[in-house]
Amino acid sequence: QVQLAESGGGLVQAGDSLRLSCAAPERTFRNNDMGWFRQAPGEEREFVAAIGWRSPITSYADSVKGRFTISRNYAKNTVYLQMNKLKPEDTAVYYCAAGGVNWTRRPMQSNFASWGQGTQVTVSS
Repeated sequence: QVQLAESGGGLVQAGDSLRLSCAAPERTFRNNDMGWFRQAPGEEREFVAAIGWRSPITSYADSVKGRFTISRNYAKNTVYLQMNKLKPEDTAVYYCAAGGVNWTRRPMQSNFASWGQGTQVTVSS
């Protein structure tokens, strides 16, 4: 079982920033596309952002485009999600995932085989 470990969640006010981190085993990190998803209470889990491992390709949900940035650090085997200008509707549990994305389409949960336990992000108004 691949272990992905998210960190960096917390309680912030609207307009603030947070950076989420996800540490992965080296072999997993260096051979997989990495993604972030989120799930709000009573809602389906939804795609947030993804980044390739073969090339620096990225993809974002329309709701976060221009505010969130996904990046990866190969020296630390860690993927980050920089979240700026946070809104109350960004409140959710954020999950890190590893897998293989078809970059001709929007990344989907089914593209990702390994998942972290999630980290809570709460944005107050």
